[in-house]
Amino acid sequence: MEKLRVATASDDGENFVDRHFGDAEFFHVYDVSPEGIEFILAVENKTEEEEGHADPKKAKGIVGILKKQGVQVGLTRAFGPNIKRIKSKIVCVLTARKAVSDGLELIQENYDTVVAEWDKGEDRHFLNLKRE
Repeated sequence: MEKLRVATASDDGENFVDRHFGDAEFFHVYDVSPEGIEFILAVENKTEEEEGHADPKKAKGIVGILKKQGVQVGLTRAFGPNIKRIKSKIVCVLTARKAVSDGLELIQENYDTVVAEWDKGEDRHFLNLKRE
């Protein structure tokens, strides 16, 4: 695989949110390869919870936003209960790093592992790369 399309959960484009992935104001989308990182665009998260925490409609909305941009990987510090719904559509990657740039470098460092998880299709699991 030549590159991965990664969405980060960030309100400001600099740091990950301290909330669940789906609660970010924006998803900043990047193309990541072992050779480099390229910013693509910021997409506003317009999903809202209608049925409370772990709303399946919210999960579907988030997946729709990300799939429209060709996203394969979601990268953040925390996922909520909807991770069980979205991990079949994208690779969910957890990081302990605060800066988006550091998290993206973590994807580069673990590129083959992330690609292998993507290749599992709907049977994929989330990746816990929570190390500083």
